[in-house]
Amino acid sequence: ARASSESPSSLCFSPPICRAEGEMPDGSHKFSPNSESSLEPQKTCGGFSETYAALCDYNGIGCKEEVQWDVDTIYHSQDNREFNLLDFSHLDSRDLAVIVASIAYNTWFTKLYCKDMRIGSEVVDQVLHTISKSNSLEELTLENAGLKSDFPQKMASALSENPASVIHSLNLAHNTLDNQGTNLDSMNSSSLLPLSLSGNINTILKSLLLPMQNLYLFLAQPNCLVHLDLSGTDCTVDSLFGALLRGCCADLSYLNLSKNSFSHRKARDSLPTFRQFFSSAFSLTHVSLASMKVPPDSMRALFLGLSNNPHITDLHLDISSCELRSAGAGVIQELFPRVSCVGTLDISDNGLDADLLAVIPAFSRHPSLKHLMLGKNFNIKGRVLDEILQKLVHLVQEEECALQSLSLADSRLRQRGTVLVNALGSNACLRKVDLSGNLLEDSGAKMLSKALQINTTLRSVTWDRNNTTATGFQDVARALEHNFTLQYMPLPLSDVTQAYRSAPEKTDQIQRALLRNNQTQRFSQKQALRLHQGLVTSTAEQVMERLCVRVQQQVCVLKGCEEGEEVQTARQILKEARNSRALYPSLCELAHVLSVDGPVKQRLDTLAGELAKAADKELQVVVDSMVSLCRELCPMSCSAAERLSPPLSSISEQVSIPRSAIRNALMERAAEDINRALEEVKLSVVSYLTNSIVDQILQELYTTHKTLVLVISLYCMPSSSESEKDFELVPVVGVLETVDLLGFFPSSPSLGFMENSPKKRKYPVSSNSLGENV
Repeated sequence: ARASSESPSSLCFSPPICRAEGEMPDGSHKFSPNSESSLEPQKTCGGFSETYAALCDYNGIGCKEEVQWDVDTIYHSQDNREFNLLDFSHLDSRDLAVIVASIAYNTWFTKLYCKDMRIGSEVVDQVLHTISKSNSLEELTLENAGLKSDFPQKMASALSENPASVIHSLNLAHNTLDNQGTNLDSMNSSSLLPLSLSGNINTILKSLLLPMQNLYLFLAQPNCLVHLDLSGTDCTVDSLFGALLRGCCADLSYLNLSKNSFSHRKARDSLPTFRQFFSSAFSLTHVSLASMKVPPDSMRALFLGLSNNPHITDLHLDISSCELRSAGAGVIQELFPRVSCVGTLDISDNGLDADLLAVIPAFSRHPSLKHLMLGKNFNIKGRVLDEILQKLVHLVQEEECALQSLSLADSRLRQRGTVLVNALGSNACLRKVDLSGNLLEDSGAKMLSKALQINTTLRSVTWDRNNTTATGFQDVARALEHNFTLQYMPLPLSDVTQAYRSAPEKTDQIQRALLRNNQTQRFSQKQALRLHQGLVTSTAEQVMERLCVRVQQQVCVLKGCEEGEEVQTARQILKEARNSRALYPSLCELAHVLSVDGPVKQRLDTLAGELAKAADKELQVVVDSMVSLCRELCPMSCSAAERLSPPLSSISEQVSIPRSAIRNALMERAAEDINRALEEVKLSVVSYLTNSIVDQILQELYTTHKTLVLVISLYCMPSSSESEKDFELVPVVGVLETVDLLGFFPSSPSLGFMENSPKKRKYPVSSNSLGENV
C-alpha cells in the first residue's frame, strides 16, 4: 500500500534486503538429504515465480501469470538459463523492470539477453541493480537497446560494488554511447581484471564507440579476451595492433575489424606490429578485414605474419571487398602458397577479374585450404574468362585438391559457366558449391542435372538467381531421382517463384528427393553399385571393346597359319577381357553376400544382449538407491507402502528396459551407420581391384595388338592393298590422345593401401596410334 501511493519515478522495484534462494546467513549451503532443507520442495527455476510475485506485491503492480507460466513451463522444460526480455516485449516498462529485478536474487538464470528492443530508464536501473547484486549472472547482452552515454560508467560502478560478480561476457553493440564519461580502465580494474586473472573472461566488446585511447589502454593490458568485434566503429585498424600485440596474443580467437579503415599515412610505420601480431597470436580462428581498402603492404605483412605462425590452424580469413585488384593479386600469388594455417579464404568482390589467371594457381594443391569464396571477381568476357574457368576446373579436379566448398556467387558467368558445372560430375573433393547469381539459365540446370547423376560427393548445392524456369527445375528433379547423396539445396526463392506458378509439381520433386536423402536409409546396395559402375561402362569398356575387335580380327587373319605362342596369348587375353566385364558386379555381389550374416551383425546381436543385461543392472542399482533414500527420509510411510502391490522392496526386480528398444537402437541406427562405412570401404577395394586388373588387360591387349601386327607382317606378308582391305580396323576413340587406364574407375582416399599404388600410366589409343604400325 505504501509503494502504491508513491510516484512511478520513486518506485523501488526490489526491497533493500532480499536473499537469493537457499542462501544461508553465513554464506554456506547444505546439500545433505538428511538436512532440514531437504524437506522443502525444490523450487522451479530457482523460485523465480515466487520472487517475481513478491516484488509485484511490494511495488503494487499486478502479477502477470503469463510470465510465471512461461518461466515455470517453457524455460524450465528446456533447462534454459538465458532470460530473454524479447519474450515479454509486449509488456510495459514497469513490468519489465520487476522481471529484471527478480533476476538479481535468482540463482537459476545465468544470462540476460535483449537485442533490438529499446528499454526504458526503469529497466536500465534494474539491470544495473542486478549487476551489483547477482552472483550468478555470467553473460549480459544489451545490443541495440537504446542505452545512454552514461551507462558504461554506471555499469563499472555497479561491478565495483559486487566483488562476487561472475560476469564474463558483455555485449553492448550498436548503442549510441558517446565519448563522455566512459572509462574502460575502471571497468577492468574493478571487475574484469580479477576475472581475467581467473581465466574465465570471454568479453565481447562490439561497437562501443568509446574514446579510442581508453580502448587501446584496455586492450594493451594483459587479458583473456576471446571475442573482439569492432566492425563499423570508424576506428583506425592499423593503430590497434600495437595494443593487440601487447595484451591479446594469448587468447584472442575471434577478431572482426571489418568496415573500418587504414590510416594510409601511418600504415607503413605500423607494419612491423601488424605482422608481428599475426605471427605471434596463439588462438586465432577467425579474422575479418572485410569491406575496407587494405593497402598491398598491409596485405603482404598479413600473409608474412601468418606464414611464420606455428600456433594456429584452420583459420577463417575474410578479406572480401578490400579493393585488392592487381596489386593484391600479386601478393596472393606470391605469398599465399606459403600460408599453411588458412582453412577458409574469402576474397570475393575484390576486382581481381583477369588477375584470377595468376591467383587461382596459388590455391593449387594447397594443403590446408578447404573453403574458398571467389564470387564477384569475374567482370570479364571472352577468351580470358574461358581460360579462368578452365583453371578452376583444373583446380577442383586435381587429385591432391583439399577443397571442400567453393563459392562463385553473383559472378554472372552466364553460358560460359556451364563448363564448370559440367566438371562437377567427375569431381571427387567438393562437398558444397554455391553457383547462385550466375544467370546460367536452363542450359546450366541441365548440366547440373547430368553432373548430379554421377557425382557422389556433393552434399550441398546453392542454385538461385540463375533465370531457371520450371523446365530447368524439372531436369534437376529427374537427376535427384538417381542421386542419393545430395542432402541440402536451399530453396531458390528468386527463380522458383516464377517457376512454381506455372508448374509447382516440378519444384516439389526436388524437396522430396532431398528429404529422402536425409533419411537414415537412403538407398539400396545395388543402386549404389550401379552408380559407382556408371563411369566404368561409358569409358573403359568402350576402349576395351574396340581393342578386342582389333585383336580378334588379327587372330582371325592368323587362323590358317601355325598357331604360335602369340596367338594363344591373344586368345587368353581376349577371354579375360570378356570375363572382366563381369568383374565389377561380381566382386560387389560377393562382398554383399558375405556380409549378410557376417561378423559385424553377429557381434551386434551379442552386444544387444549384453547391453540389455547392463541396462537392467544399472536400473536395479538406481531403483534400489531410490528406495533406500525414500526409507531414509520417510521411514514410516515407506513401511506402510510395503503393503502395496507391488511392494517397494520388489520394484527393482520388476522394472526393465524393453529389449526391442536396445535392439532397434543397435540394429536400425548404429548398424546402418557401420554398414554404410563398410560399404564405402568395400566399394573402394572393388574399384582398386578392378582398376588394377583392367589396367593390365588393356596393357596386354595393346601389347598383343602390336605383336600380332609384326607376326602378320612377317608370316602372311600381304600386299599393301590387301593389307589395307583385310586389316582395316575399327577406330578406337577418335579424338582421345591418351587414356588414363587407372582413371576409369573411382577410387577412395579412405583406402589406405591405394596411396602406395603404382603411378597411373597413359597409353595412346587414338585410331592413328593403333593403326600406324599395321
